[in-house]
Amino acid sequence: MMPAESQATLYNTDYQQWIETTLQHLRNQEFQQLDLVHLIEEIEAMGKSDKRELQNRLIVLLMHLFKWKYQSEKQSYSWLSTIDEQRRQILLIFEDSPSLEKKYLDTVFDKCYQMARKSASRDTQLSISTFPESCPFSHSEIFDIDFYP
Repeated sequence: MMPAESQATLYNTDYQQWIETTLQHLRNQEFQQLDLVHLIEEIEAMGKSDKRELQNRLIVLLMHLFKWKYQSEKQSYSWLSTIDEQRRQILLIFEDSPSLEKKYLDTVFDKCYQMARKSASRDTQLSISTFPESCPFSHSEIFDIDFYP
């Protein structure tokens, strides 16, 4: 058994070994041996990582839907592929963590939408006013694998 303070040292010197040791302590229900400070940090980071990934993928998806709609003459397989991949990955995130769709999506959607507008404007070199201030697509359209504006 490794004392919790040794676990904390291990966290800073060999992260992978820290994970393996922590998992072993959890499996064996050796809770007094856990490095709780770092374990809590890691669990918080996991949640933040999923949220950040959702936001990033949503921005890319919205930006490509804009490009598809407002630069139809430049539509490409690459854009189609990006739209499809972002949808697929977002749906997998929702499958793993339904609360991100039910509770978190609405809290970040407007911010992501505005970031996507700016990115689309820069990327297409169209005026930002080309892109509506409010999202013209419903959530069901955005995530519908057959929807292309």
